[in-house]
Amino acid sequence: MADDDLDLQAQERSSRHRPRRLLQAFSSPDSYGLVLLLILVTYALSASITAAWAVSLVLFVQIATIWVTLQASQAHRHLRQVTGAILVVTAIAAILNLFISRDVAGGVMAVISGLLYVVAPVIIIRRLVERRTVDTQTLLGAIAAYLMAGMGFAFAYQALGAWQAGPFFGSQGEGPFPQYLFFSFTTLTTTGYGNLVPDANPGQTLAVLEMLIGQLFLVTAVARVVSAWQPRHDRGRSPTELDSN
Repeated sequence: MADDDLDLQAQERSSRHRPRRLLQAFSSPDSYGLVLLLILVTYALSASITAAWAVSLVLFVQIATIWVTLQASQAHRHLRQVTGAILVVTAIAAILNLFISRDVAGGVMAVISGLLYVVAPVIIIRRLVERRTVDTQTLLGAIAAYLMAGMGFAFAYQALGAWQAGPFFGSQGEGPFPQYLFFSFTTLTTTGYGNLVPDANPGQTLAVLEMLIGQLFLVTAVARVVSAWQPRHDRGRSPTELDSN
């Protein structure tokens, strides 16, 4: 009975502190909640708005995402300085995008966006490897890195479509950016519906690379984090106590 009362009290305390923990998940220095939210905002904007000015808007959200990622991952000062300079150049490019040809801007912005989403997952993974505990923030960081990889490949496909001679999807045509997002995440998860297929290399090779990265990341990093993660109220309790509950 005493154990049951203690468990009930612990659950009550956990429910009272849940809003505070949710706020900390989005505001604490070592938190990936806000990073994950910004990634979802970037995806929603990229998939729903196809106007020319939307490219600049998405890029500004990406700049915010990378900056928050640097803060959450506690990147080294020199890395923050170098990345900060790159973000300033990116912001200038986003502003110039409003005044130049859309055909030219599409390829340039896609390259910049792809590079941003290559840097961010590496920074997150480096921080997760250094963490001594596997907690909610570790889980959110792993998910954020996985989603960033899918976004990064989508921008890489768009850049290839803008710069190569023929349409990226061959007879399916060039298509808007939401098609690249759809193709990227179905490739990352190896769903492979087959309705969109790269017409030639290097698009086909890049798609194979994304499949391998997606599967290896799931079966190694994400699976390990999920298996080792425990809710905060279960930490410090022995496996026997957890099994008995």
